[in-house]
Amino acid sequence: MCGIVGIQGLQEDASIIAMNEQIVHRGPDGEGVFRHRDNHLSLAMRRLAIIDLAGGVQPMSTPDGLYTIVFNGEIFNAPDLRKELENKGMAFQTDHSDTEVVLNYYALEGPAMVERLNGMFALAIYDRAKKTLFCARDRAGIKPFYYCDDGRRFAFASELKSILALPGFARRVDRQSLFHYISLMYVPSQRTAIEGVRRLGPGQSLTFHFSDRRLEVKSWWRLSFNEDKSLSVGQWRERLRATLSAATDRWTLADVPYGCLLSGGLDSSAIVGLLAERGADIKTFSLGFSGPGEEQWSELPLARSMADKWGTEHHQIILDPQSLLDDLGSMVWHMDEPYGGGLPSWSVFKFLGDHVKVALTGTGGDELFGNYNKFSGLERRFLPGLSAGTHAPSEDRFRRGFSDRHYYCSDADKRRHVFAGDCTGLIDTSALLYGHLAAQESEALRNRTTRVDFETQLPEEFLAMTDRFSMAHHVEARTPFLDNHMIDLAMSVPPSLRLNPRRYKQLLRDTIGDLLPPDVVDAPKRGFVVPLKLWLRDQLRPLVKHLLNPHRLAAQGIFRPAFYDHTVRPHLDGEADNTTLVWGALMFQIWHQVFIEQPSPQAPTWDLKAIGA
Repeated sequence: MCGIVGIQGLQEDASIIAMNEQIVHRGPDGEGVFRHRDNHLSLAMRRLAIIDLAGGVQPMSTPDGLYTIVFNGEIFNAPDLRKELENKGMAFQTDHSDTEVVLNYYALEGPAMVERLNGMFALAIYDRAKKTLFCARDRAGIKPFYYCDDGRRFAFASELKSILALPGFARRVDRQSLFHYISLMYVPSQRTAIEGVRRLGPGQSLTFHFSDRRLEVKSWWRLSFNEDKSLSVGQWRERLRATLSAATDRWTLADVPYGCLLSGGLDSSAIVGLLAERGADIKTFSLGFSGPGEEQWSELPLARSMADKWGTEHHQIILDPQSLLDDLGSMVWHMDEPYGGGLPSWSVFKFLGDHVKVALTGTGGDELFGNYNKFSGLERRFLPGLSAGTHAPSEDRFRRGFSDRHYYCSDADKRRHVFAGDCTGLIDTSALLYGHLAAQESEALRNRTTRVDFETQLPEEFLAMTDRFSMAHHVEARTPFLDNHMIDLAMSVPPSLRLNPRRYKQLLRDTIGDLLPPDVVDAPKRGFVVPLKLWLRDQLRPLVKHLLNPHRLAAQGIFRPAFYDHTVRPHLDGEADNTTLVWGALMFQIWHQVFIEQPSPQAPTWDLKAIGA
C-alpha cells in the first residue's frame, strides 16, 4: 500500500518531488523516484510496507528496462498468479512482492492483465516500447486515482492535493461538482471539486500516448448481473458462506499485524465471525460516544457481545467530541474534496494507527445485500406488483421516488435557495443518478438500484472516506465483501432473494447467523450518529456564522447571500432543523479555505474555534 504520483512534461523535475511530498502520510516506510529523460516522464511513490517488507521497492522496473510500475494497493491472488508466471518460465527478483507480479503479468499480457487481478489497486505502468503510460483502478474503486492534462503536462496522483501542488496550477471550484455535492454530501462521478482534474472511475483504465498526447479512458469492468435460478435458498447460503469465508481469508494476506473494525452490525460481525471460526487470533476495535443519548445508538454493547462470543482482543474507542472538532481541519485536508459524511471513522483509524497496520472492514455488505432498501420506495409508489421486474420508472418518477427521498437537497431547492448565479447549464443530480439506473434496460429494478449505489456512493463516498482516513494514520483498510468472487456470486443471486424489503439483509443474516450472538443477528440497521444539530448551534456556532455570513457569501459568489437567512440562521436559532444542509455548506467553506484560499494546499494549522471568536 502506498501513494503514487507521476508527471509527463518538459522541465518538470522539481514538480514530481513537490507532488510526492503531499502524500508522505500514505507511505512513511520509504519513497522512490523514476525518471525517463527521452519522454520527459517522472514517476514517484511513498510506501507503507505490508507485503514483502524487504523487497517490493518502487518504482519497479523489469530487468530489461522495458516496463516500469508505480502501484498502490494489494493483490490477494498474487501468489496464484506468480505460480502461473513461474510455470511459464518467468523469473522473479523479489521474494513475494505483488507489485512484481503485476508488472510481469503486464509484460506478458499487456493491459488485459487487469482482468486477472483480485484486490484493490491503482497503478501506472510505463511501456517504453509502445511509448505509453497505462493506468488503471480496481473494480469497486477502493483505491483512488486523480489525473489532469492541460495540454502542456499530464499528471496523476493518489490524492488531489498532489496535483494542486503543481507550479502554476489554477485552483478553481467546479460548480457542477459542487451542485451534486449539496445533494449527496460527496462529489460523485469522474468529475472532481477542482476544474480540470478528473478521477478514474471504478473499473476504468487510462492510456496516455506520448507521441500525440492522446488520452484513452475505457471501462475494463462494470457491474453485471447474471441471475442463476437453479439453486435453492439453502444452496445459496452454502455458496455465499464458503465464498465470503475464502475472501476473508485471502484479504488477511500480510506480513504485519492486522485487526478488524467491529461496529456490532451484520457486515463487520460476519468478517470477525468467519476469521474466528478458523481459529485466528483477532484484535477488534469499536467506537462509542461520550455524550447525551449515547445509550440509544451506541454500537459498543453489540460489538462487545460479538467480541465476548469469540474471545477477541477487544478495544473500545470513546469518541471525544472536542477532539473530533479540533481535528476538523486535518480531516478536510486529508479528504481532498468537500465531504459532509461519516467523520467518526477518523477517530477509529487514529486509534488503530497505534496498534495495527492493516484493518478489515465490512464495507460493501450493504451494497451487495441490502441496498439500504432504497428500491422499496420505487416499487411501492410506482411499480406495484413488479417488485422483481425489469421495468424502470421514468426520470421524473425516479427523481420523486428515489433521489428526492434519499438525498439531502432537491435540484429545485438548490436552484432557488442555495446557488448564486446562473444554474441553467448545470446537470441535475437526479439526472446523473438516473443515468446509472437506466444503463441496462434488461436489468431488474432491484439490480438497477444496486448499480446506482455501487457506482456512485460506494466508491466516491464510503471507499474514498475509508481510504483517506485510514491512510492519514498509516493504516491499510481492507474490504473482503468486495473480493472479485464475492461480487460475482452476489450479483448472480436472484434479486428477489438478495434484497428482501421485509427484513433487511435476510439472506446474509441466515448465511452467517450461527456465527453471531442473537442480539447482533436481530439488531436493526443503524449508523453511528453524531449530534451535528447541537454542535452547529453550540461549539461550531461561531465558525458557522463566520464562514456562512452573507457578506462572505456575496464576495465568494458561490452561495446566495440569502442562504444565511433562509437556511443557516433558522437552524442556529432553533426555528428549523437544517442540520445536513448547514453542515454540508460549512464543510465546503472549510474545504474552500484549505484548498482554494490558501496559497498552497497544506494541512491547516489554524484553530477552528479561534476563527469565529
